[in-house]
Formats: sequence, structure tokens, C-alpha cells
Amino acid sequence: MYNGVDGEKLTGVQKAAILFITLGPEASAGIIKKLPESEIQKITYEIANISAVKSEQKQSIFEEFIQMNKAKDYLIEGGLDYAKTLLSKALGSQRAIEILDKVTEATQQFRPFAIARKADANQLLNIISNEHPQTIALILCHLQSDKAGQILSELSEEVQGDVAYRIATMNNTSPMVLKEIEKVLDSKLSSVVKSEMKAMGGVPTIVDILNQVDRTTEKNITEALERENPELAEKVKSSMFVFEDIITLDDVSIQRVLREVETKELSLALKGASEEVANAIFKNQSKRAAASLKEDMEFLGPVRLMDVEKAQQKIVGIIRRLDEAGEIVIARGGEDAIIV
Repeated sequence: MYNGVDGEKLTGVQKAAILFITLGPEASAGIIKKLPESEIQKITYEIANISAVKSEQKQSIFEEFIQMNKAKDYLIEGGLDYAKTLLSKALGSQRAIEILDKVTEATQQFRPFAIARKADANQLLNIISNEHPQTIALILCHLQSDKAGQILSELSEEVQGDVAYRIATMNNTSPMVLKEIEKVLDSKLSSVVKSEMKAMGGVPTIVDILNQVDRTTEKNITEALERENPELAEKVKSSMFVFEDIITLDDVSIQRVLREVETKELSLALKGASEEVANAIFKNQSKRAAASLKEDMEFLGPVRLMDVEKAQQKIVGIIRRLDEAGEIVIARGGEDAIIV
């Protein structure tokens, strides 16, 4: 019985079972018959063992199913960056990454370094820490961003910067090189894995990893990138925090940011923002200020997307400056969640 269990704690098979119960027998039959027999057996077993499910849990799993299907369509339509951009606008960047990770896991039965992705970060660190920075960079590109961030944080400062630069400038990798590195790593992990080549690396990958490390590691790496390639460093830093991520800030931080932003700039930036972001801003203003801001937004009328993005980026610059000065806190995966 899964009644009352948090959906995030359920396995993929358990979620599928609850989804089929929610959809009903007619709709479920059309889907389940397309699955491998082994998966059908697992799902039907879980369905048979479910006695009750809370309505909010059904809704949560159904919404996740819809989000994953949208993500899959976006990936097919325009690729990873396109999917990430659209999902970030609708769900926020962190949730978009989570959904895309799940879709990738579900749609790729065999992928490079599949066993490494399942291995413990400390085990991987012990195995790869003495490898060439290019080899480490290639491996980290194929790991979950939080695991890659944990490993990167434990490397020496000199190696951190070198590895980060190689990730950020990496494009496609030769299938032969990829296969050879994976073969050696698999042997050290005492495992055998089947895989297919996939283009990895680039600025989005290093940004995802840096969003998971602690502030000191991030600073060491960005400074190293600035010394090596200032233009690349600026691209990385500008992508570290996007306008929609304002919803991840606490109320005190948002209020501090608003004191630095001109009303005209804010009204323009909000013209292209999600309702969730707009509400986060409004609730941290006085009723009078919020009402005035809404009037300014209406008065603007149609605006160019380029102008909206420019205003949003200016505000993001203010947020990063305040974060670097220690006046606000941007949550990072590598830091403790408790703020005192």
C-alpha cells in the first residue's frame, strides 16, 4: 500500500503503476502493451499490491508524467538546450534539469558510463583522481551534475580549474577514445557496460556542475576560467543564475535585490517572466508598490523580447553582485541547506 508515501520516494515502476491506476484500464491498456514483457510484469505486480493512493499523490505523479512527455517532445523538436530553455521558463531551471535527467534516464537504455553513474562519488574519486584532467573532464561530463560537483569539489584547486576549462570547451568526443576510457573505468569498477556515444560537455554542463558545488569551489573555478579565457568565464557566470531562479531566493534576499533595481527595469523584466516569478516579486513589495508595478507593466504594452532579456540580465547581474558580497544567499547543492 502506497497511501501517504511521498511520490519522490517511490521507484519508477511504482510511479508507473499509480499512473496506470489513475488513467484507468482503457487508456492504460494501450500504453502497457507497448512495454517490454519484463516491465509489464513488474508494473502489474506493483498494481496488485497497491491498496490505496492519496488523490494529491495521483495528481503529482500525473503532472510529472505530463512534464516528462513535454520534455521529450521538446528534446525531439529542438534538442537539449531548446528543451531546457522552455522548461526553465515554465518550471524554473532546477526543476527543468530534474525532468530532463529523468527523461534521459528513461529514454536511453544504454549510455556511456552507465555504471559510473550508479557508483558512489567517493569510489569514483579514488579511481579517477590521478587520471589526466582531460580524462576526468570526460568522465564528469557523463555523470549526474550533483555527483560530478561532489567529485570536482574534492580535487585540488589547480586540477579543478583545468578540468572545468576542459569541460566548458569540450564538444564531441571520438567514439574510440570514449570506448577506451569507459573500458578502463569499467574494469576498475569490476563491471561490464554497453554504451552509445553522445555529445557532451560545453558551458551548460559546467554550469550544471557548478550549481552543485560550494561557494569556494565555484570561486576557484571561475577565477581559473577568467585567467584562461575571460570570454568563456563570462558566459559561464552569466548562466549560473537565470532570472527565473529568483523564486529560489528567500524573501529577505528578494527584498534586498529589489532595493537595487529601478522600477522601470523591473517592470520590463517581468513582462517576459512566469507568473510564479511575478508573484514572488509582488509578495515582497508593499501593496501600493505592487499595484504601481502592475500598472507600469500594463502601461508598457507590447515590448521586444530582446529588451526584456536585457533587463532580466541586468537584474541577474545585481543578484550575483550581492551574492558575491555576501549580502544575499544563492542556494547551492554543495552547501548545507541550513542558514543561520
